[in-house]
This record gives sequence, structure tokens and C-alpha cells, in this order.
Amino acid sequence: MNLDRLSELRKKKNWSLQYTADRLGIAKSTYAGYESGYRRPSFEALLMLADLFETTCDELLGRSFNTTIEITNAGNVQLSVDQTELTEQERIGTIAFIRATRELQ
Repeated sequence: MNLDRLSELRKKKNWSLQYTADRLGIAKSTYAGYESGYRRPSFEALLMLADLFETTCDELLGRSFNTTIEITNAGNVQLSVDQTELTEQERIGTIAFIRATRELQ
């Protein structure tokens, strides 16, 4: 877990350890343990932290992904994830995923 990030997010909101713990419904010592690295949050606690700080679990864990969309003069679109260009099958799968999620809305 990106410990500095968790502390940074809390301080950016000018929240005390106690106030943050109260918002999460946990003990102050538990939350302080998350920031210090003494404790690791459960999956459920990680989701609550991400929601509370309006960020993603990946961001809290220090994971970052670079997604790039490149359009050339010829009008071709190049999609890459993590600096690797998507294959034709991955592009088809992505379009299928978007269509499926749109139908759920």
C-alpha cells in the first residue's frame, strides 16, 4: 500500500486521524496502523478508503497504468495499455465490453 499517499490524502482534506477513523467506522489505532504500515486493510476496508478519499484502489496501492490513445493523420487509432499496443482481438473485446456495460445502464 502506498502509505505516503494515504496520509497525503487525509492531510489534503485537513482531517485528523480520529475524524478519518470515525468516518470509516473504525478505531483510530486501526486507521493509524494503515498509515504507518503496521496494519494492512482488508479488501472491504480498501474499498471504503478509496470511496472516502474519492480515488481508486489502484491509486491507494501505488499502481498506475498509462493508457494512451493516438490518432494519426491517416485517421488510424492506436490504443495501448501499459505501453503495449492492443491486438485486434483486444480491441474487439474492449468494444464488446463497452457495449455490454452500456446495456446495463
